[in-house]
Amino acid sequence: MPRVSDYPLLVFGVAFLVLLCSVWVGATVCRSVWKPAEEARDDFGVILAAALTLLGLIVGFSFSMATNRYDLRKSLEEAEANAIGTEFVRADLMPAADAARMRALLRDYFDQRLLFYQTTNARELDSINARTAQLQILLWSSILEPVKATPTPPMALVVAGMNDVLNSQGYTQAAWWNRIPSAAWALMLAIAICCHVLIGYGARDPRAERTILLVLPLVTSISFFLIADIDSPRGGVIRIQPQNLLSIENTLRAQ
Repeated sequence: MPRVSDYPLLVFGVAFLVLLCSVWVGATVCRSVWKPAEEARDDFGVILAAALTLLGLIVGFSFSMATNRYDLRKSLEEAEANAIGTEFVRADLMPAADAARMRALLRDYFDQRLLFYQTTNARELDSINARTAQLQILLWSSILEPVKATPTPPMALVVAGMNDVLNSQGYTQAAWWNRIPSAAWALMLAIAICCHVLIGYGARDPRAERTILLVLPLVTSISFFLIADIDSPRGGVIRIQPQNLLSIENTLRAQ
């Protein structure tokens, strides 16, 4: 199911408008209800600094979560390419007819995995996942009879390699589902709103400082955009490129 964070530009636009409105609320509504006293400026500065520090920590923590998930997806793409390439070579351990059938299935499977990384269309993704599941059943079936007929150590390598192929897809799918929780996004936005209300409230002359008051909403919105972009496997500009899968394509096509 699509999430708001799958659209980083939307995250940027919504965050900028919300935070800009928060500054305005602090500078107009809050100041009209309770105008800050000069003698309380020091205490207010401590509270604002603490709130901004907390916001910085939450943004940094969320950015770390996003980058860790991005690195994991990259590592699993490499592992998946290695598993498919290794099993393709191990097909030589099987009888010629069975090896040819398994290699043909692996080529089809490779095509689906490549499409998985490249597509951004939800309907196409459903079709890819369905076809991938069918091919996994066929791949496992393709080694059952040869293994039962000749249960030798070399055939055990074929079975182990096929396990790696099938498991690597499951690990990849789990990593693509593993996103920054919605609760973390809500907490980050709530703290950002509070900080921007305080900034607007504490401005000495909101009209004269109008340009300066735009800076923090803009910077914070850019941070949200970057986090959403890295965290979104398909919706962002920064996406996983299947370089390792592409590197074995010629090997799979040549045989």
